[in-house]
Amino acid sequence: MNAATGYTLVLANPHYSSWSLRPWLLMTQQGIGFETQWFNFGPPFSSLAFHKAAPAGMVPVLHHDGEIIWDSLAITEYLAERHPGIWPIQPRARAWARCASAEMHSGFTVLRTLCPFGAAVRAQHHQPDTRLQGDLERLQAIWQEGLERFGGPFLAGPHFSAVDAFYAPVAFRIQTYGLELDETSQAYAQRLLALPAMQQWHDMACRDTWRDPNHEAEILRVANVRQDLRRSA
Repeated sequence: MNAATGYTLVLANPHYSSWSLRPWLLMTQQGIGFETQWFNFGPPFSSLAFHKAAPAGMVPVLHHDGEIIWDSLAITEYLAERHPGIWPIQPRARAWARCASAEMHSGFTVLRTLCPFGAAVRAQHHQPDTRLQGDLERLQAIWQEGLERFGGPFLAGPHFSAVDAFYAPVAFRIQTYGLELDETSQAYAQRLLALPAMQQWHDMACRDTWRDPNHEAEILRVANVRQDLRRSA
C-alpha cells in the first residue's frame, strides 16, 4: 500500500482486535496510504517497543508527522481534518453518523462480552442469553434508521464512511456466532463482509498463527468453537 502520506498504524492481531480493524478498514477503503506496525496480544504488549509505539498501552495508534494519535474515534477525527469522505458530506447524515459511531464506540457492552471478537472462527453459544437481544434490537434500529433515512447501501448514504467502519466488527461477530437479524440488517452485514478490504482482513486473521490464551478463553467461556480457520500455531 502507498505510504507516501507518512501514516503508520499500530495494530494488534487481526483475529482478536476489533478496535484495530476500524481505522485500518477506513483508511484502506478511502485509499489513504499507510504503513503498519503489528503487535501480538500477550507478552509482547509489555515490551518496550510496544509502549514506545503506543504510550497509552492500547491499540490502535496512528503516528503521523511526529504526532501520536490514539483511540479509534480520535484517529477518525484526525483523518477527517485531512481527507474528504471520512464523514458524509450532507450535514444531517454527518451528524447522524457521528452519533451512531459514538454509540458504538462507548456502548454495546453486552454484545462485546457475549460475542468476543474472533474473526477467523465459527462458534455457537452454549445457551441463549436474553441480555444479548436488547443490544441486537438496538443495533438493528440504528442500521434500519440509517439505511432508510439516507438511502443506502451504506449506513449514511451511497458511500462508505467512518460509521460503516465503526460497525464493521459487528459484521464479523454476526458471522462468527451466526447471529440472526432482520432481513435489512442481515443484508447490510453481508455487504460489509463482501468488501474486498473486509475479506483481506479476514484472510489476515486466517493466516495468523499466534494464540493468546486469554482471548481464546473469552470465546470458550460463552461458546463452542465449531470451526477454526486459522493456520496451526
